[in-house]
Amino acid sequence: MPTLSHASIFFFFFSLLFPSLHFANSQSFIGINYGQVANNLPPPEATAKLLKSTSIEKVRLYGADPGIIKALANTGIGIVIGAANGDIPALASDPNFAAQWVNSNVIAYYPASKIILITVGNEVMSSTDKNLMSQLLPAMQNVQNVLNAASLGGKIKVSTVHSMAVLTQSDPPSSGAFDPATSDTMRGLLEFQRNTGSPFAINPYPFFAYQSDPRPETLAYCLFQPNSGRVDSGNNIKYMNMFDAQVDAVRSALNAMGFKEVEIVVAETGWPYSGDANEVGPSIENAKAYNGNLIAHLRSMVGTPLMPGKSVDTYIFALYDENLKPGPGSERAFGLFKPDLSMTYDVSLSKSSPVRFESIF
Repeated sequence: MPTLSHASIFFFFFSLLFPSLHFANSQSFIGINYGQVANNLPPPEATAKLLKSTSIEKVRLYGADPGIIKALANTGIGIVIGAANGDIPALASDPNFAAQWVNSNVIAYYPASKIILITVGNEVMSSTDKNLMSQLLPAMQNVQNVLNAASLGGKIKVSTVHSMAVLTQSDPPSSGAFDPATSDTMRGLLEFQRNTGSPFAINPYPFFAYQSDPRPETLAYCLFQPNSGRVDSGNNIKYMNMFDAQVDAVRSALNAMGFKEVEIVVAETGWPYSGDANEVGPSIENAKAYNGNLIAHLRSMVGTPLMPGKSVDTYIFALYDENLKPGPGSERAFGLFKPDLSMTYDVSLSKSSPVRFESIF
């Protein structure tokens, strides 16, 4: 039997301990949001080339832009497309409209363009529009029926995206709970998702949590930096970062309603690198720390305390700044890349850059 060098032995045991840390060219759990509320974005073909140079394997669109969907054809990159809130009434009431929508936005491009998920509506369940809430499930069902008829039901999932406001309680994470006032509607959505194997999509933003509690200890907790942690009084689990705490609050809420098998997807999370003078938290340093440490945390495959040993699919917000978005300055400063395709700051997503890992030893 040949002898092994010390380096070979180390690498052998390292690979046994951390089999998924090999290098980041195939990490399907890292995605990115591609918003288009801007007038200075590069052409879709240039964006597709940029994405292929990174370890990003999934892209979430807020609509179904045909130019982008075509540009991503034959790249192997998974695509999430969205039906707007304004489309929900027609999708819910008219199966023919649903068929037309799916034919135009999915079947016309699939499978060359690897559409993996359709999100029907955005943050509907935390809106004040009760009518739209009641139409959400029928809209999702009609879209699913069209996919089933085209033999795509098991290949393309149908979901909707929620803000963290869909929880009435999230601290401590073990107390996570949905709004009792909308529990019947939520239960119907979750039964649909359990039956179809579609993920529960949520938008956790530690950035907003820090804005409401701007202490140095809270910032470290939000940025995955060394901190004293926070103990969940319900189960004595110590949380070392806000992202895990927010995701586990959603896990607790799903479990409490009896939907332990419904998977979670993080549809949006990020940190702005700039903002208005009165905004707390935006900076290049903080944005690089949050997104870089988040990516390292996902790559470590540690998972969360309630979902250990796996990484939740996470779509970082965002690919580019959206210079026409309304609101505070931070709304226009989430982009990891600039319109000229250069990096705003480096979080080790390039296939040619070294992979950063958390301090796991």
